[in-house]
Amino acid sequence: MCGIVGFIGSRANQKIVLQKMMDAIAHRGPDGQGAYFDDQAALGHLRLSIIDIKGGSQPMMNEDGNYIIVFNGEIYNFQELREELLRDGHIFRSHCDTEVLLHGYEQWGKDMLARLRGMFAFAIWNKREKTLFCARDHFGIKPLYYYQNSETGTLMFSSEIKSFLEHPEFVKELNPEQLQLYLSYQYSPGENT
Repeated sequence: MCGIVGFIGSRANQKIVLQKMMDAIAHRGPDGQGAYFDDQAALGHLRLSIIDIKGGSQPMMNEDGNYIIVFNGEIYNFQELREELLRDGHIFRSHCDTEVLLHGYEQWGKDMLARLRGMFAFAIWNKREKTLFCARDHFGIKPLYYYQNSETGTLMFSSEIKSFLEHPEFVKELNPEQLQLYLSYQYSPGENT
């Protein structure tokens, strides 16, 4: 059970805020932490090592440093996808499914999602285009929450909602309609929380 967390477009002190957000979900990754920062983005990963203990450190970058990924989960068909990407000329530095996702996104973009078999949540930051692509498996086995501050535009994501409480731009508001649904079903159906 790894954990991912991050935000883009924030005016907050990135290093301090990201570390607080990671500390809030530290139980998700006892085997290590990693962080990435640039002028627009902060991405963090808490690691529970399962595959390629030495080569799977995150956040992970592609060869030219443009794409940065944080990933939680397992891609069951990553070996098949890796073979296909190798045939297309991609070069791998590890044997982990995280790197397969990174190269898969380079090769296929968001269409990569249709090829994935597994349980996953990930975020990929494109430095050049300043875009964040987040996805999770269709059944939501691996959690991925997001929040956008309507005033500042800051976008946050995390494996657990409680990490948002550590960001100064997170506004706590009760959604009465969702509260009723949550109390009835023990989860919030749809896109609201």
